Parts: sequence; C-alpha cells; structure tokens
Amino acid sequence: MKTKSILGLILLMLISLSLSAQIDKMRDNLSDAILELEEGLLTLRFYDAETGDPVADAMVTISNIGDFTTDGLGLVHFPNPEKEGTYAVHVKKEGYITVDFPMEIVAQTIFYNRFSLSKKMPIGQLRIVLEWDKKPADLDVHFIKERDYHISYRNMIVSADGTARLDRDELDGYGPETITVKKIDDQLSYRFYVHDYTNRDKSGSTKLSNSKASVKVYGDDKLLQTFKIPIDTEGVYWQVFTITNGQLTR
Repeated sequence: MKTKSILGLILLMLISLSLSAQIDKMRDNLSDAILELEEGLLTLRFYDAETGDPVADAMVTISNIGDFTTDGLGLVHFPNPEKEGTYAVHVKKEGYITVDFPMEIVAQTIFYNRFSLSKKMPIGQLRIVLEWDKKPADLDVHFIKERDYHISYRNMIVSADGTARLDRDELDGYGPETITVKKIDDQLSYRFYVHDYTNRDKSGSTKLSNSKASVKVYGDDKLLQTFKIPIDTEGVYWQVFTITNGQLTR
C-alpha cells in the first residue's frame, strides 16, 4: 500500500508539473498576442538550449528595426514594421555562441518567435537543438552512432562512454529538445532523426510536417547548419541529417 501511495503521489506531481508548463506557455502566447494587438509590438523569446531557461541580457540586433537587450524573461519587444518580409537577426551574449538567423514576419506576425541559444563548447563538440510549435506536444530526438549507441529519451539518455547525452526532453511543445555530443568519430557514421511520439500510431499524419520544426547544429563556436522540416508531407519520422567521415549532410 505504501509503495502504491508513493507512486500515486509521484504521478500527481508529474501531472501537476506538466499542466503548469502548459499554462505558462499559454500565458506567454496570450501576452504576446495582447502586446501585438494593443501596443503594436512584436516579441522574440530566447532560451538556453540545454536547460530551457530564459536568457537575459543578450544583445539583439534586428536589421532595419534596431538594437535591443533581452529582459529577465529572455524577451525583447520591438515595433511591428510596416513591411512584412524577412529580417536578419544577430544575437550576442557572453558565454554563448553568437548567432545570425532570418526572422519572417507575415501579416504583422512573426512566423516563429522562440529561439534557443547554445553555450560555447570546446572545439570538436556538437550540440543539436530541436524546436517546434505548440503541437504536436511530444517530439523526440534520436541520435544513432553506427554499431554503438542510440541516444533518445526512450533508448539511452547518456552513452556508455559518456560522449553523448540527451540534455533536455520536452513533452509540452515548443522545445528545446537537445543532444550534446562531445566527440565525433571520423571513421563511423551517425544519423539524426525526429519522431512524432504524439501521433506515433498515425503513419499518415501531417502534424509533424506542419509543426514548424527546425533543427540547429552548433559546433566550432558557431551555428553550423539549420534544417527546416518539409511541410505538408505525411509521416511521423523526419530524417534530418547524417554524419559520415566527419561531414554533416542532409
């Protein structure tokens, strides 16, 4: 009886944490919408790729709009430009890899306004970061080393030799879901893919392809490559990239 009570308490705590996370994200979306409608301001949100925590005091430059600094919640607010289109964003923060990325504004709304930043790493390491929209709730990253390990939440969270680990698993949408790899063997092959666990029993689902999912690969003190999911295609698996002879290819 005691064991069942403890398990029940743990389950309730997990449900409570999940609901709390969902409520926080709903509140974030509502806050962004209010600022957009009432004050004509758009919002960018910046998070740490390993922890999911907000990144404060990051310097953000948006082309043709201005310079901004993230607040304690990792946010910058800026005036909605008159012209829709793609704007270059430059982000710099001490201890983090400096990044440049395009921001798309359509119908006076940002196509996707959450971005994860990676802390700096020793040369030779990789950090792979998955981000997506609020649905599907649970996308899983998988990183497989030939004849060795399979990193994911449901396989191996840390490789036996400690060279690869799942930093963060996200169950309630948006991400980040992150894997850090300390060493790449040039003699072996690697494969990275994303699985739509929410719709795992619906092979014809297009939810994954319409999730606005993107994968960023960091290494050598820079953002090496960004992959965006093809839209309006069926399937619950997205084969993102491979690494062969040390070369990363789609």
